[in-house]
Order: sequence, then structure tokens, then C-alpha cells
Amino acid sequence: MDRKLLAWGLRHKPVPLPRLWLFTDDRRLPDPRMSVACLPRGQAGVVLRHDHDPARTSLGRDLARICRARRLILVVAGNARLAAALHAGVHLRGGYRPGPVRTRGVTTSSAHSIPDLLRARRAHADLVFLSPAFATASHAGAPGLGPLRWAAIARHRAWSFPAIAALGGVDGGTIKRLPSRLVQAAGAIGALSTG
Repeated sequence: MDRKLLAWGLRHKPVPLPRLWLFTDDRRLPDPRMSVACLPRGQAGVVLRHDHDPARTSLGRDLARICRARRLILVVAGNARLAAALHAGVHLRGGYRPGPVRTRGVTTSSAHSIPDLLRARRAHADLVFLSPAFATASHAGAPGLGPLRWAAIARHRAWSFPAIAALGGVDGGTIKRLPSRLVQAAGAIGALSTG
């Protein structure tokens, strides 16, 4: 785990949600259990993606158990039924709700543009991950927004989000390149994994 990102995330938090969020990824972090178990107790969240993993439901049950024991927030990407079954929140993609099933808990969303942010607002997202902040291994070859474009999009606060987070290429060094008054949380894979 990136100690600088951990230190950033454990500083005073301006919102009621954690500042650190581990995103699971079936290619880059095939088994996230140990990484989730090493997150700071009561001070982090987990976004379960693992979209192409046939054992996603089983993994979700394991992560839900770890998150409950460590007082971490769990949200499930793109599957409201699984989120409801795990008593977890839901992670929206681009502000789109993944079906009619209602879930309890936190709602997060990804956003890559202002229209995505507006959809996330209409869906009552509690936290929006604006990405990719920087070039990332998850989307090899694709450019990141960079600090200036990321900040310009994040500044469109007319929709009054409680929190905007950075995702994509985020680590202890890159997070400091973003305006601290705008970035209230960070999502990462590699920087928050133990492997």
C-alpha cells in the first residue's frame, strides 16, 4: 500500500464518507481479500467491480464479511440485486442506476464528464469518482484528464455534490497535484493493494 496515499486519506476528512476507496479489479487485483483486510479500520470504502469473475457473488460475500468486521463501507458496481443481497450500497456507472432494485447504504458513481455528473446528481449519489484523473493501467494508452481538466470539471459545483473523488492513476504523489479544496476522496487499485 502507498503510505503517502494512506497518510493523505487518514487526515481530517471534510465529508462523512471515507477519503480512501479501494476498487477491485479482476485483472489487476484478482483476489482483493487481503488488500481489503489491510485497509484502515473504519476509514475506507470498497467498490466491488470484478465484473467478469464467475465467482463474483462468492467474492462479494467474503468482502461483505470483511467489511462488516472492519467497519468499512462496501458498494457493488453495476448490480443492484447483488448489492441488496450483500446489504451493501451501489456504485453507479456514469450516474446510471443498475436496475429497479432499491439498495440501502451509500450510493457512489463514476463520472467522466459533466453529463455523467448531472446524472449522478439526479440518482442521488453520495460520492462521485471523477476519472481518469491521470493515465492509469486500467485503461492502458488512454490519456487522463490531468490536474487542470479534472479541476475544471470538478469546479462545476452547481449540482452541489457532497463530495467529489479522484480515480485513475491516483497515488500518494499524484493526489497532491489536484486542488485540495476540490478533491475530498480518492479511489485506487494499485496504490491501495497489498500485492
